[in-house]
Amino acid sequence: MKIEIVSDISCPWCFIAKARLRRALATFPHPDRIAVEYLPFQLNPALPETPQPLLKYWLHRGGPRFRDEHAAVAEVAGAEGLLMRLDRALAVNTFDAHRLVWLAGRDGGPAAQAAVDEALERAYFTEGENIADSRTLIAIAAAAGLDPDRVAAVLAGTTGAAQVRAGIDRAHRTGIRAVPTFIVDGRYAAAGARTEAEFTALLDNSSTEPTTTVACRRDTGCTG
Repeated sequence: MKIEIVSDISCPWCFIAKARLRRALATFPHPDRIAVEYLPFQLNPALPETPQPLLKYWLHRGGPRFRDEHAAVAEVAGAEGLLMRLDRALAVNTFDAHRLVWLAGRDGGPAAQAAVDEALERAYFTEGENIADSRTLIAIAAAAGLDPDRVAAVLAGTTGAAQVRAGIDRAHRTGIRAVPTFIVDGRYAAAGARTEAEFTALLDNSSTEPTTTVACRRDTGCTG
């Protein structure tokens, strides 16, 4: 089974859903039968690389409703054992972070790609780091076993940009409007932060119908 995860680093429901999937995979008796790939999506492609406080950005974009919705998501994250420090988080463009995820998959394989993707989310939501800063990206890549000099050279150029744009365009063409979206074996897509039990059922191939619809959308934010 191949699971393609379409997500954005800045999506809190993606952070939560991928943690649930990791727990389901950890208890699955045949992990060698599952391939996971991370594909790009941008909720806010117009954001600059210059950071601004995330809470301030949400208030400017959607008013108190956006702030309150994301605070509620942070409570869910806490119940899942994830630390989401929204007061530290910085709103930045995620395009180069997606380039790093792509590079990790190409040069390091699935394990490195998964490690980089998770580290980027923790850097964004927990540590309050600027994930548009090449120094942050290089450090994350090095911790995942990638060559930091190679990563620095890639980030200084345009390598991977076409592939990331193509991935985002593909998501739009296939009708993906919310993330996370999980594409199973290239034929079935489910949007939303599925529960750990739903992921376990999916891995057991006993269920393909999601019962959760919480997700992040470009226009309406992160809601249920």
